[in-house]
Amino acid sequence: MTQQPTVPPAPPPQSAAPPDRPGAAPDRAAAAGSGPQSAAPPAPRRTAWSEGVRRLRTAATTEPGRLRAIGAALVALVLLFGAVSAWQVSDRVAAADAVVDHSQPLSADAAHIYRSLADADTSASSGFLAGGDEPRSERRRYEKDIREASELLAEAAAASEGSPTAERQIAVLNRGLPVYTGLVESARADNRQGLPLGGAYLRYANEKMRGELLPAARKLYTAETGQLGGDYADAESWPLLGLGTGVLALAALGWAQRRNYRRTNRVFDRGLLGATAAVLALLVWLGAGHMLARSGLNESDTKGARSLQALNEAWIGTLQARGDENMTLVARGGGAAYEKSYRKQMAAVAGTGERRTEGGLLGEARRVADDRSGGDAVRDAQRAVQTWQQRHRQARAEDDGGNYEDAVARVIGAEDSTRESFDAADASLGRAAAHEQRQFEEAAAAGRGRFGGLLVGALLLAVLGAVGTVLGIGRRLAEYR
Repeated sequence: MTQQPTVPPAPPPQSAAPPDRPGAAPDRAAAAGSGPQSAAPPAPRRTAWSEGVRRLRTAATTEPGRLRAIGAALVALVLLFGAVSAWQVSDRVAAADAVVDHSQPLSADAAHIYRSLADADTSASSGFLAGGDEPRSERRRYEKDIREASELLAEAAAASEGSPTAERQIAVLNRGLPVYTGLVESARADNRQGLPLGGAYLRYANEKMRGELLPAARKLYTAETGQLGGDYADAESWPLLGLGTGVLALAALGWAQRRNYRRTNRVFDRGLLGATAAVLALLVWLGAGHMLARSGLNESDTKGARSLQALNEAWIGTLQARGDENMTLVARGGGAAYEKSYRKQMAAVAGTGERRTEGGLLGEARRVADDRSGGDAVRDAQRAVQTWQQRHRQARAEDDGGNYEDAVARVIGAEDSTRESFDAADASLGRAAAHEQRQFEEAAAAGRGRFGGLLVGALLLAVLGAVGTVLGIGRRLAEYR
C-alpha cells in the first residue's frame, strides 16, 4: 500500500484589525477623509433680536398672537392719547397762568409807569406856575408819582428777566429818572427865589421827560403788551395733536371690536367697550373744556385787556395834553411849540370834526366798553374834556391879550379852570380803568378754571382705558387656552 503525502493545513485568513489595535484609528480616519463627502459646518447661532423677530412672526400666524399684538398696540395708543392730552393741557394752563399772574399785571404796571411819569411832569409844571407859593397838593402828587414809578420799575426789573427789550427800557428809565428829578428840584428852588433860570431848568426837565423817559416807558408798555398777546395766543390755541390722537385711538378701538364681532359673532366686549367709553369721555372733555376756557379767556381779552389798553391810550393823551398846556404858560410867550403839541394831543384824545365826542381815543374806549358802568365813566371823561377845551380857549385868549396872570388863573385856579376839568377827566378815566381791570380778572380766572381737573383727568382716563383694553383682549385670549 502506497502512503499519501501529508499536506500542511492552510493558514487562517487574515481579518481586519480590531478597533483597539494600535494604528487602526489612523487608518479609519484616513479612510474617512479620503471619501467623496466631508462633514457639514455647524449652523450659526441666532442673535436675541433675530430670534425675537422670528418668534413674533411665528406668533403672528396664529390668532392668539395677533390678539396680543392688537392689544399691545391699543394699550400704547390709549396711553399715548392720555400723555399727549396731559402735556398740551399743561402748556395751556401755564399760558393761562401767565396771562392772569404775569403778563397782564406787567402790562398794567408798564401803563401805570407811563401815566405816573406823565402825571409827575404835569404836577411839576402846575406847581411851578403857582410861583413860590406852590400848593401842597401838587407837591404831594408829584412825589407820589415819582415814588410809584420807582417802585414799579423795581418790580418790572425783577419780573422782566429774559426780555431784552424790557430790560433795556427799564435801564434807560432808571438812569434818566434821577436826572429828571434833579432838574425839577433846581427849577423849584430857583422859582421860589424868583429867578428866571427856574423856567429854563423846568423846560430841560420837560425835554428829558418827553424825549427820553416817556418814549422808554412807551416801549416798555408795548413790549409787555406784546407778551400778553403771545400768552393769550398760547392759552387759546387748540390742542390739535391731543384731539387727533384721541380720534385715532377711538377709531382703533372701534376697529378692534368690529374685528372681534366678525370673528366671534359677539356684539359687545365689556373691556374694550369700557376702554372706548374712557377714551370718548376724555376726548369730549378735552374739546369742550378747551372751548369753554378759550371762551372765558377771549372774554377777558375783549372785555378787559383791550378796554384797558384803549383807556390807557386816552388817559396818557390827556396827561400829555395837560403838560403841554402848562408848559405853554411856563415858556412865557415862547410856548408856540407846546401849544401845537397840546392841540395834537387833544385832537387824538377827543377826535376831530363836528361830533368830537364820538371820535378819538375816548370814543374808541367808549366803543369797547362792554357794559353801562364802564361806558358811563368814559362818557363823563368825554364831557370833562369838552369843558376843558372851552376853558383852554378862554385861557389862551387871556394870554394872547397880555393878561398872563388871568391866563394862569384859568389854567391852575381852583374853580372854572382847565385844572378842574382835567382832574374830572382824570378821575373818570381812573374809575373806568379800575372797572375794566376787575372785569378782566373775573373773566380770566373763570377761563383758567375751565382747565381745572383736566390734567389729572386725562391721565386717569387713559389708565382706565388701558386697563379696559387689557381685560377685553385677555378675555378673548382665555378662549384659546
